Amino acid sequence: MANVTNYISEAFTELKTNVTWPEWAEIQRLTIIVAVFSVLFALVTFGIDKGFEVLVANVYKFLKN
Repeated sequence: MANVTNYISEAFTELKTNVTWPEWAEIQRLTIIVAVFSVLFALVTFGIDKGFEVLVANVYKFLKN
C-alpha cells in the first residue's frame, strides 16, 4: 500500500513541477475549436446516416415491387 501512496504522491509532484501547463486563454480557444469540430462531425455523421436510411428504404421499396 505504501508503494501506491508513494506513486500518487510522486505523480502529483511531477504534475506541479515538471509539466508545462497552457495559458487559460489557450485552453478556452482550443476547447471552442474542439466543440465546433465535434458538432460539425456529429452533423456530418447524422447526414450520412439519414442518407443511407433513405437509400436503403428506396432499395427495399424497389425490390418489393
